[in-house]
Amino acid sequence: MKNLRTEKAGTLLVGIGNSGRKDDGLGWKFAGLVSESANSFIDCEYRYQLQVEDVLMTCRYDKIIFVDATHEVLEDGYELKPCRVAPHYYYSSHMQSPETILYLAKELYNKEPDAFTLAITGKQWGLGTSLSPEAERNLQKAWSFFEKELFQHVRITA
Repeated sequence: MKNLRTEKAGTLLVGIGNSGRKDDGLGWKFAGLVSESANSFIDCEYRYQLQVEDVLMTCRYDKIIFVDATHEVLEDGYELKPCRVAPHYYYSSHMQSPETILYLAKELYNKEPDAFTLAITGKQWGLGTSLSPEAERNLQKAWSFFEKELFQHVRITA
């Protein structure tokens, strides 16, 4: 039997959002692009929001990429940055930040995977399943970057 507390399985991409709230679905759309690509060495998960229960899942991986939509207008339409362990834990009944998930992984399981956040700028947040034209452009820019830069890095170091 696998010991989920200690066994690692490479790279995990977590698409965060709600595909029924227009551009809030950017994280899921991005995860779908990764899942459908020929680069199947990355496992993908879809979450409406991160929860305490996701800590154990993240402990199984050496690398994690959290992908989510943002209201922030980013220069390139997306931004990839290292995700650092939060300095403390604030109790919440549901939604947790990627940094808090990493904090709990470190505190509970002594695991510190390399982690990144990929934020993609969205514009429309109402009900609907299609992305705004701006969000679609930003998704394509992020995907192009990911294919050229990140896939190569992940593959080489995985």
